[in-house]
Amino acid sequence: MSLTLLQIDFPFDGPWGEDMAAAMEGLARDIAATPGLKWKIWTENREAARAGGIYLFEDADSASRYCAVHVARLQGFGVKDIRALDFQVNEALCRIDRAPL
Repeated sequence: MSLTLLQIDFPFDGPWGEDMAAAMEGLARDIAATPGLKWKIWTENREAARAGGIYLFEDADSASRYCAVHVARLQGFGVKDIRALDFQVNEALCRIDRAPL
């Protein structure tokens, strides 16, 4: 089993910051229950009008299943230009640099 990092971002017009936190709390709680998810870092870039997240999953299968569900959810809202990339994690090097594995 190999840790898998998933990066997703997409066009987003807000809300931002604390308003985003309030608006997305229910979604965050839903995501927290995703099988295989170790953690998520929520990302936002107001200047580029993009938002998304960096996710760490226990394995590639969990990451792939979540990615399919999340991309479909975004597309259901009419979101286009969704970028989703997955990477295998080099745990030995991550430990040296204090990654939150």
